[in-house]
Amino acid sequence: MRTKYLSVKQPIGDFYITSLEASVLAKIADATARGEHPDAVQREQSKNRIKEISEYCSDTDATFPTPVIISIDMNSNVRLDEDFIYFDENDIIGDVIDGQHRLEGLKKSSYINDFQLPVVFMFNLEPYQKAYVFSIINSKQTKVNMSLIYDLFALSKTRSPYKTCHEIARALNKESKSPFNRRLKMLGKKENDQELASLSQGTFIKYFLELITKNPDKDSRDIKREITLEDNSNLPLRKYFISEEDPVIHKIIFNLFAAVESVFHREWNDPDNYILSKPIGFGAIIKIFPEIFKVGHDNGDLSQEFFEDVFQKIQSNLVKEVTSANYGSNEQARSKLAADLLQAYNA
Repeated sequence: MRTKYLSVKQPIGDFYITSLEASVLAKIADATARGEHPDAVQREQSKNRIKEISEYCSDTDATFPTPVIISIDMNSNVRLDEDFIYFDENDIIGDVIDGQHRLEGLKKSSYINDFQLPVVFMFNLEPYQKAYVFSIINSKQTKVNMSLIYDLFALSKTRSPYKTCHEIARALNKESKSPFNRRLKMLGKKENDQELASLSQGTFIKYFLELITKNPDKDSRDIKREITLEDNSNLPLRKYFISEEDPVIHKIIFNLFAAVESVFHREWNDPDNYILSKPIGFGAIIKIFPEIFKVGHDNGDLSQEFFEDVFQKIQSNLVKEVTSANYGSNEQARSKLAADLLQAYNA
């Protein structure tokens, strides 16, 4: 087989950029883990990551724009002329330095034949050079703030759980009577006029999604493919999402937290001393919401007044103050606070 290439000159040496059918690349590239061979550089494969990528391949907008990097075996029969790289597509010709999970995910999907992949061939790398390239690629990446990622869903033309949650977060942050007015750090950091902002959009959406979907990525893909979403869960707001009643979801969340602000006014408006409006408090309220929702839904009442009655009962029976000293600031603290809130509600 032959493929055209572009040559790139850099201090480590020349390398060659081309594109190959994913099905071909999967046959010619090996991804041996470090624990399996002393000269190997790859980490152990993550089954969850491979599964995620395999499912992602079904997205109608799926893309893998970054190249898979292959170190060509010095003893392989790969050769170059001025225009083409030649190799036997039935032989393993090199090791994957970067991109093993993409390849494995594609192999496990039903869509591998839909993809060509950009590929970089690097020749004559010593084991220490392979290790250096791998370590630089995987240690110098800057993690993108989740608030920014969620904010970018505003640009999507397609409905998704992420977009719904973002739009509701944005509305609640803007509305003057909202309990979250100017309280959400939409891009992950406070603006100058946000003295009481104690919750990032990223955290808000992370917990909010728990009420709508167990697999937001799958829902997003299914919506693009016009596959009817299933409501086979006990998630309280899912039926409204499926029926595209986002204003109803917005109103319920508004009523819920307006009641929290009304009943726990001091705690909600003093994030320096209390955690109710911080991630742990917000997350705990989301955690107990399904039980509260069931009562209100069965009685046909999800008004702010209904939720105020709920939180007044909680306030009367809650033993501990909602502070970090009493609960901490991790996911375990969220569960602990949620358990105490439910106990106070059911007392």
